[in-house]
Amino acid sequence: MESEITRITGSDNLPDDKKIKDWTGTEAFAYWRELEDWINQNYPGIFNPQWLYGGKKHGWVLRYKKNKSFCSFVPEKNRFKLLIVFGAEERAKTDKILNTLSAGTQKEYKKAETYHDGKWLLLTVDCVKIIDDIKILLALKRKPKIL
Repeated sequence: MESEITRITGSDNLPDDKKIKDWTGTEAFAYWRELEDWINQNYPGIFNPQWLYGGKKHGWVLRYKKNKSFCSFVPEKNRFKLLIVFGAEERAKTDKILNTLSAGTQKEYKKAETYHDGKWLLLTVDCVKIIDDIKILLALKRKPKIL
């Protein structure tokens, strides 16, 4: 069990850009912004990102959702993770292209738990290849308006 706090906690303290950058670090925050910008450019007017507080254990997450969950940004100490939940149809599409993704993403996808509401993939965003993989996976989940 980790004794160090890794998530942003405190239900009265909605995170802003400064807090996220201070918490995740400059490099992770740059990846955060790149993915935010990509979503905004490729899905204009679709999502209204919403901060959700999951309690002291899970902390704050920034969720992108329309009718169903698209992805969630999870700020952690000195890094950031992105959560994508794949339904059955999305898993079938992902299985077809899985071998085109990086070895790390393939490994995380294969070990990700499948629950009643889908397969939960939590990726640490720490390099450009992971960002490229995430863009492919998100485009499978919902076709971008602009490519």
